[in-house]
Amino acid sequence: MKNKIFLAVGMVLILVLVGLTGCSAAGGTVAAGTQPVNVNVGNQQTGIWVNGEGKVTVVPDIATINLGISAQADTVAEANSQAVTAMNDVMSVLTSNGVAQNDIKTQYFNIRQVTRWDDRGQQETVIGYRVSNMVTAKIRDLEKVGTIIDAVAGAGGDLTRINGINFSVDEPGKYYTQARELAMNDAKAKAEQIAELAGVNLGRPTYVVENTYSPPIIYRDAMPAPEMAQGAPTTPVSAGEMDITMNVQVSYAIQ
Repeated sequence: MKNKIFLAVGMVLILVLVGLTGCSAAGGTVAAGTQPVNVNVGNQQTGIWVNGEGKVTVVPDIATINLGISAQADTVAEANSQAVTAMNDVMSVLTSNGVAQNDIKTQYFNIRQVTRWDDRGQQETVIGYRVSNMVTAKIRDLEKVGTIIDAVAGAGGDLTRINGINFSVDEPGKYYTQARELAMNDAKAKAEQIAELAGVNLGRPTYVVENTYSPPIIYRDAMPAPEMAQGAPTTPVSAGEMDITMNVQVSYAIQ
């Protein structure tokens, strides 16, 4: 019985030793009598990797204004009534100045309590209610931006809120096409220089990814006074220029 046990253990040890000798240093098994093959799986980024940038400067043709009404009163009903009346006047001014209905979009509506800390009672005390109604208005005639701002200020009075202006282009697709071409050309030029410096031949692209850069929104805090709409000079607004930027990351093979 003991001899059979010793024989079984010996067979197991032999099988383990055979298995170990059949493994390469990289962890893969090979046939007996052959040399182990080392495969590098730790580095997938082979070739030449570069970043390219393309930038196109354009003149904006659209202004989007974030504007609206904020009314506060002792009761919700009173605050909402004030906000509704003022907002109707603002909407009327927008449409009468050529802003299309489908270019006006509600962005934010809120009714909330207004509180104040009571030192005597050591608690928050409700002192009123505030109703806020904000919209974005897309203005396609940039020459009328200042006039519309003043008209909105006059219509909404002290309840007017104008949170900012964003200038953009209505059809940016063609500019992105130009920027993309410039970005790819920039990447190729960099890769060719690197290949020349390294003494290798540049192959075809094996990987491409692009990132579009959107210009930052131009915001201005503004709560114009009602008198701006009548008798005062028109609010000056300048669209300036904006950059449409495309970035690409490209991997080129080495021949």
